[in-house]
Formats: sequence, C-alpha cells, structure tokens
Amino acid sequence: MDPECSRLLPALCAVLADPRQLVTDDTCLEKLLDWFKTVTEAESSLLLLEENPCLVDLLSHALKFQDVSSRILSFSLRLAGIFAAQENCFQYLQQGELLLGLFGEAGPLGFPAWNVPSVRSGWIQGLCSLAQHPSAEQFLIECGAMDTIFSLQGDSSLFVASAASQLLVQVLGLSLQGRATLQLGLPDGDWPSCAQSIVGYLEESLRSEATPQVMQALKVLTTMFGRCHQPWTEALWMRLSPLVVCLLEKDPVPTAHSLVDLFLSMARSPVFGSSDCDLWVTLAQTLSRLSPMQAGPLALGILKLHVCPQALRTQAFDVLLLPLACVLEAAAQPPGSSGLLDGTGSSPAMADALLASTSSCAGLLCQSLAHLGELQPLPHGPRPWPQAPLLKATVTTLCFCSGSAVPVSSVGGRLCRILAGCVRVQRAALDFLGTLSQGTGPQESVMQVFAILLEYLRSPESSPTVLKKAFQATLRWLLSTSKARGSNDPGCHTQPFLRELFPVMQKRLCNPCWEVRDSALEFLTHLTAHWEGQPGFRQALLASDMPELTQQLLQDPEAYVRASAVAAMGQLASQGLHATPTGPEHPGAQQKSLLQELLHILSTDSEGFPRRAVMQVFTRWLQDGHTAMAEDLEQFMASVFQVVSRDLDWEVRVQGLELARVFLAQTLGPPDCPYVVALPAAAPPIPPIEVLRTLGRVQLLEFAFRALFDCDRPVAQKSCDLLLLLRARTAPDSGLQGAGGGPDTATVEAALRAWQAGEQGQPLGELVPEVVVAVLRALDLEGLQATLAQSSDHVEQSPRSLLQDVLAAVGALGGHEADCY
Repeated sequence: MDPECSRLLPALCAVLADPRQLVTDDTCLEKLLDWFKTVTEAESSLLLLEENPCLVDLLSHALKFQDVSSRILSFSLRLAGIFAAQENCFQYLQQGELLLGLFGEAGPLGFPAWNVPSVRSGWIQGLCSLAQHPSAEQFLIECGAMDTIFSLQGDSSLFVASAASQLLVQVLGLSLQGRATLQLGLPDGDWPSCAQSIVGYLEESLRSEATPQVMQALKVLTTMFGRCHQPWTEALWMRLSPLVVCLLEKDPVPTAHSLVDLFLSMARSPVFGSSDCDLWVTLAQTLSRLSPMQAGPLALGILKLHVCPQALRTQAFDVLLLPLACVLEAAAQPPGSSGLLDGTGSSPAMADALLASTSSCAGLLCQSLAHLGELQPLPHGPRPWPQAPLLKATVTTLCFCSGSAVPVSSVGGRLCRILAGCVRVQRAALDFLGTLSQGTGPQESVMQVFAILLEYLRSPESSPTVLKKAFQATLRWLLSTSKARGSNDPGCHTQPFLRELFPVMQKRLCNPCWEVRDSALEFLTHLTAHWEGQPGFRQALLASDMPELTQQLLQDPEAYVRASAVAAMGQLASQGLHATPTGPEHPGAQQKSLLQELLHILSTDSEGFPRRAVMQVFTRWLQDGHTAMAEDLEQFMASVFQVVSRDLDWEVRVQGLELARVFLAQTLGPPDCPYVVALPAAAPPIPPIEVLRTLGRVQLLEFAFRALFDCDRPVAQKSCDLLLLLRARTAPDSGLQGAGGGPDTATVEAALRAWQAGEQGQPLGELVPEVVVAVLRALDLEGLQATLAQSSDHVEQSPRSLLQDVLAAVGALGGHEADCY
C-alpha cells in the first residue's frame, strides 16, 4: 500500500466508525471496497491488517453498537469478506472470533439494520468473497450461516434473493471441488457435510407444494449447471432428476419457465453433451408436456444447440411450425395438410390455443414468427428449411390480419375475426417476411409476397409502425430478387411492381402522420442508393412526382421529416434524379437551387437533425465529385465553414470538420510514396504554399483553429487530428521558415490563447502561409491530442485522492488537504 494512503487510513477508519460523521456517498464506499480488493489481490491481507490495526478496529466497531449505520455495517461485512478471502488472514480474524460475530447467528442478524436490504446484501457479498478456501466451508457450517442463506433464497428483495442464490451455488461448488463422480454416487454419508446440507435443501424445495420454493430450487440448479462443468454435476443430477421429472407429470406443469431455463442450461453443459444422455429424453418429454406457448422458448433453445439428436431437433422444429401450420390449414381449399409438418396435421391443443382468444392467438403467432426469424440465418439451423410453405403461411397470416383472406371453414372464420386488424401480429409477420427474403422461392410465391406488401402499403388501415415494417420488408425483397438474378437492375417482374408502388409512395409522402412521411422518405433513400444508376428504376422514378414531393418536404413542419427529406434529396441529386431540368438553356438551375436551399436549411433551421443531414449530404457530394460542388467550390466551402463554425450543435461542427478533412485531402492530393512510380498522366501536386492560401480563402483554417479549443471534446479531437494532418503534409517541406516572432504570428497566437481561455470573440488575424506554418509548429498538438484522449476524471483518480475526498466530505481534513476533483 502507498505510504501516504497508509497515513490516511486511521483518520478514514475513525470517520467511518464515528456515528456523528455520516458518510452519505455510497459511491465513495464502493470505490473504497474496489481499492481494498485491488490491494489484497496484489499483497498479503494479513500483512495489511498487521500494519494497519485500525482496519480491524473498524470491523470490530460494527459489532459493538446495534444502532450502527446500515451503510457502514454493509461496508464492514463486505470488507471483512475481502480480507478473509486469503486463508491465513481468515485464520487471523477467526482468532478473535471477529468473523463469527459478523457472519454468525449472534451477529447482525439480530440488529435493527438487518431489515435494510443493503445490509443483507452486504452479508451475502461478504460471504461470497470469503468462500474461497476449505476453511470457509467448515466455518459456514459451524456459524449457522447455511440456514440464513437458505432463508434468504426467498427474500422480499429480488437483489438479495438473486445474490443468495449465487452464493449457494458458489458454496456447493467449493464443497464438491475436486470430488469424483464415482465417490458421489455412494450413499449420503459420503457427500461433504456442506454439500449434503445444500442438496437436502434443494430436495425439500423440489418436493414442496409452494411454487415459489420450487422456483428458487430450480434457479439455483440452473445457475449451477450453467457455471459448473465438473463431473460431480452429473452425480448431482442423477440424485435430483427424479424430483425434477416429477414436476412434468403435474397438470398444469408448475414453473414451466424455470424448467425450460434449467434444461437448456444443462443442454449447453459439456457434461451432458453425449448422444446417449438421458437429458435428451427428458427434453423430448418436456416438449410434449408443456403448453404450446411454454414450449416455444425450449424449442428455440434446442434448435440453437450445436450438439443435439436429430429426432429431438425435428420435434422442436415442429413445435415452432405448428401455429403457422394451423393458419395454412384454416385457409386450405380443400382441407388438407399444410406442407409444413411432413404430412402430419396440426395438434388439437395448438388449434385450441390459437382460437382461445385474441391475446392467446397473437402471442403464439408472434412467438413462432420471432423464433423462426432467429433460426433462419443460423448456419446450424434447421435443414431443410421449408422456404415455400413458410412464405405461404406468412402471407396467409397477413391476409387474415388485413381481412383479405377468404375463410373456407369455421376455423378460418374464427381466425379472421380474431386476427382482424391485429397490429402486433402484422408487425411480427412483416419482420419475418423480410427475413425470408434471404432465401429463394417459387416465382408464384414471390409475386404473392409483392402483392401482400402492396396491399399493406396501400391500405388506409395500416398503422404507422406497420407501414414502416412493410417498407422495410419491401426493400429487402426488391433487393433480394435483383441479387437472385445476378443483376442490380429491377427485373421484368419487379418493374410492374415499381410502377404500382410509386403512386402509393406519393400518397404516403403526403400523409398527415409524420411517421408515415418519414418512413416513405427513408425507403426512397435506401432504394435510390441501390438502384440510382439503373435505367429501369430511373425511368419509373422520373415518371412519378416523388422528386418534387420530396423537395417540398424540405419545408416539413417536423424536424425528423426534414432531415429524412434532406438525405433523400441528396441521394436523388447525386444521380440527377431530383427534378426534371427546366430547360436546355439552364441545365444546372435545379441543382444550384437545391444547393442554395440546403445552405438555407444549414443556416436557419432551428433543429439539429436537418442541419446534420445537410452536412452529411455535402460531405458525400464532395467525396463523390458531385457536379453541384464543382462550380465555384471555394466560395461554397467558405459559406459552409462560416455557418458551421457558429453552429450550437456539436455534431454539426464535427460533421463540418469531416467535410474539412475531405476538402483538405482532395486539395493536398495523395501523399508521396518513394516506392510507387508516378503515373505519367498524374496531375502535379499543388505546392504547400498554395494549399495554405486555398485553405485560408475558404476559412477552413480559422474554423479548425477555433474548433481546437471547443468545449465539446469530440470537436476538439477532430480538429486536432485535422491540424496534425495539415502540419505533416505542409510544414516539413513547404519551403516556408515560418514567421515565428513576427507581429502577425503574435496576433494569431494571442487570439488562440484567448480562445483557449474561453474568449471566442477576439479576431484571429490574417492567416498567411508563413504565419500558419509558424503556429502549427508552435502548437503542441501531440500533447493536446493525448490530453483529449484521457477520460474526464483523469486529473486525479488515485486511491490517495479517494481517501482525501471521503475525509473532506465529513470535514476531517484541513482546508488545503482536500482534493475534490
């Protein structure tokens, strides 16, 4: 331990032990515990206590007064556990029966503070730290702590109950550590006493008629099988499995969710991974005993296993397919197999569950669709994947929800009434339909997919969230069909769909609900990004009114819509799709108008989202060499940097610096490399002096220097990186010696110092190349970069500072000793 910290410890312990000095900052106490844990991991706890007896006095103080503060009592319990984690220190503390007083039956359990959850939690955490060696096991038995641990499994505080469950698992693992399975298969007397006590508690709980007690035992077993993968876990399961399996024979099955968690935890353990393990039989039995809703998570977990018998995988997959099979059978004409379950029909239990109520039906279908969506992309997922039947089932489900399905049976009629307008199922089905776009399907099925998507996009009954899902699924299917044909252009089947889709989108762009307008703009942006250069798409888009409507939405009253409109217009304009030219004599008039409109948004919009979107568009246009940027680029960049440097949104300023970086890189050209032969047609590099003059004219230098001392760290970091790049590419070989010490340089450096002090109003002065080179050399950019990379509390976060802060908080230090950072 640091000598200075050791000097402060007596005062700290005195403060913590004094009931008149209330330490109300729990964060400081947590940091102290973290520090003590770090110290004991690096050196001997026994030596620490011998050199600092005040720590033992602090622990003893917690036992002297029953009205001790709950914060200090909890702190002391946890601190004692940290020290006692080392066996020699454990023995040292045991000599004075300090640990017995803290964790035994005569200790804090009878204090009024025991009613505070944090004290019970501190008692458990102290034992968790302590239970690291064989001596601790015997101590837990002798001090009577095991009964308290058992009772805390059902504590009213969920945090305490969870910690008690974790402690029980840790103690069981400690007790059985190094035991062989063969030894544990012998009669009860051969089990260690601590383990025997815990197993007896688990057996009693599993036999209980009280559901909470059964759940507590199952939770302990779930944690234990998930954490411990030693051979003794198999012997433990052999002993407890009859009691667990008995739970499956009850009707209804109690604590089904906890049973599912337990079995999946065991299935993931390498101890139970063999193909002839009885666990697989139990899993198959559980799938058939649980209700359809309860069996879904278990089926999903089984199908995610890398090692599992094929018959069990097939059974689990059927559980997930059953709800959709029922939907297909309800719509089949004539009635028959759905094609999802290898010729077998759906179960009566599943049909009853689907038709029981709207909530039951929606819950089952949403669970099935979500679980199947998780499995589809997995490389070890179910194979063969029934793509065509699943497409048909998902489309049929959407038809039932929209009311367009024609029921051919009483079951179908009831499903129509239950699912009509069910937004929850519509969202889940559209999500899964988008996932299915990753596979292929018959052309007829694909056409049905586009038909149902168009129906939902057209329907006035579609909610904004459903429309968003429909747009997302449509995009995925449009792109996947193009990819399947090996072309990026809309195909002959997609082109008619686009001609029908664009009029629908025009209506959605005029929808009164801003979420709908926003979703339509996002869809248009993504679609244009993928198909902007394809003749078929260009023809369909230019034949519609969407470019004009999109430009009108730049003035939308909702900021999110304006931002999406900016992004969409930027994407359209990059390929000349944003508007029809007004005439051959003014081919660039529309582009110039759009550029001015975006500059106007950047200058005047009151919300940050549209301004950020404008900066992203400008950056992308400059990177791509967009024609709108080619005409009078310097004047345009100067206008942008002048506006952005005054913007109050730090993200806009960061994006402005990214634009500056792109402009700087293009102005400088590629860096010289002595190992690359220059191409004959390559343009000669611009001399550094001309580069600096150009940067001065566009006001990039003033913007970057001002941002270097920005109060928002990301802005300052970006500016620092930019100026380091500029210095590396211009200062070494510029041929300029710099005007160091001249009047111009002094003016600039004085202004920079004022800006650093927060006086942003002082003018910078003339940034001629010689001055810029001198200032770049004078600035400690590497040092500033290192400072900006440090965390906000880097000034002082040492243990000494922590101790001083705790003491200062209660006035135990003089005025000059506190270090409150």
